[in-house]
Amino acid sequence: MTTKMKLQRPEPAEIQHKNMRFLITDRPTDATIEGYIEELKKHGAKDVVRVCEPTYTTEKLRSQGIRVLDWEFDDGSPPPNKVVEDWFGLLKTRFREEPGCCVAVHCVAGLGRAPVLVALALIEGGMRYEDAVELIRRKRRGAINSKQLSYLEHYRPKSRLKLRGNGNKQCTLM
Repeated sequence: MTTKMKLQRPEPAEIQHKNMRFLITDRPTDATIEGYIEELKKHGAKDVVRVCEPTYTTEKLRSQGIRVLDWEFDDGSPPPNKVVEDWFGLLKTRFREEPGCCVAVHCVAGLGRAPVLVALALIEGGMRYEDAVELIRRKRRGAINSKQLSYLEHYRPKSRLKLRGNGNKQCTLM
């Protein structure tokens, strides 16, 4: 008798820093989308950033008021500049409109591309890259490969998650 081994994926991981909240997950499918929607609702996520090839249709998410943004990039690689710019644009808008809300992000297993985007946000939020990686790895064991780690090590924050207030004052959105 042969028993199929089910691939164990990590549980969805909420990562929080200052007023930012992220939910890192593996990818859902049309067969698992209902449970995925429940998980998103539990965390209050209204945006899903999909950085891998589509494995589900987005109609059920949209009908629940959840927006899906497709920013696919190569597995095992750091994100291209366009994805990084779009990511920070989303975060600035979302965290300004709803401080403390949650943004969901997923790749295939939730161990590479998605955690790298969250790490970038944490670094922009003032965390050292080592601390950002450690925080994510505590909840997503095996997250972030050596190529992505090198990218994060050399990444320099550009205050992209700050907004200009009135006058010369700056208001940080974290």
